[in-house]
Amino acid sequence: MIHRSFRVLAVLALAAVGIAASPPRPAGPHANWNAAVTTGDNGVYTVGNPAAKVRLTEYVSYTCPHCAHFHAEGDAALRLTYVPQGKVAITVQQILRNPIDVTVALLTNCGDPRSFFARHNAFFASQERWLAKVSSLTEAQTARWSTGAPADRFRAIASDLAFYDTVAHWGVSRPQADRCLADAAMLKRLTTQTEQAMELGVESTPSFAINGTVLAGTHDWRLLAPQIDAAL
Repeated sequence: MIHRSFRVLAVLALAAVGIAASPPRPAGPHANWNAAVTTGDNGVYTVGNPAAKVRLTEYVSYTCPHCAHFHAEGDAALRLTYVPQGKVAITVQQILRNPIDVTVALLTNCGDPRSFFARHNAFFASQERWLAKVSSLTEAQTARWSTGAPADRFRAIASDLAFYDTVAHWGVSRPQADRCLADAAMLKRLTTQTEQAMELGVESTPSFAINGTVLAGTHDWRLLAPQIDAAL
């Protein structure tokens, strides 16, 4: 399997260019850890028991087909088994490889922080459909993605790929989405996430870390699952 390097694309995306934490649910046999969503200083979102033995970090890009494949394979097992048991907490670190990634990341970070994972999941679940639209766009449409102010570019992408409809399902209105697409502070947090991943040596997506250690050569659920089990 070939995993696309994002280093050059990330640099280009960065050149183109808070959120309040939801308190974790109390520990105990009836804790709903899938509802415990918190945010870190650089805007990363974490779901699960803050005291979980295994802290899994996912480095993902929204335009990465391998990331969508991992999401389809691994998310159900993680969210239905490991997270509810309080054994694993999952942090999503968003990687910006291109302007579409930037647009989606700004929109998944838009709205109620407690609904981040719902928006995150929705974009991955629909990735094949909205990526397919790119090849049918006219040159005039895609030209808007690379000219003008960054916020105007991101709004053009959101319009052309029907992202406004996607986030509307989660209660984010078009004016609210437009404000998020122009949010310089949010964009800075997202670029910081990408820069930090690059500093750790993460060069392809998806990549993973367990308890702060990046897993070399691990880019899918088949290889990740036994390493999670070994760490428990």
